[in-house]
Amino acid sequence: MAKTNYSFEKRQKEIARKQKQEEKRLRKILRRDEQTHENIPKPVADEGSGG
Repeated sequence: MAKTNYSFEKRQKEIARKQKQEEKRLRKILRRDEQTHENIPKPVADEGSGG
């Protein structure tokens, strides 16, 4: 019977966890960027100041 390679399983689990954390971090950054773009006021052209 083959011996179970626990260190390989542990490493695979760590890699999956780090990948999930990275995806979560990227989603958080994208969400934050979208919110900042929505909150930026659009420049309004001055209609009454002709000079």
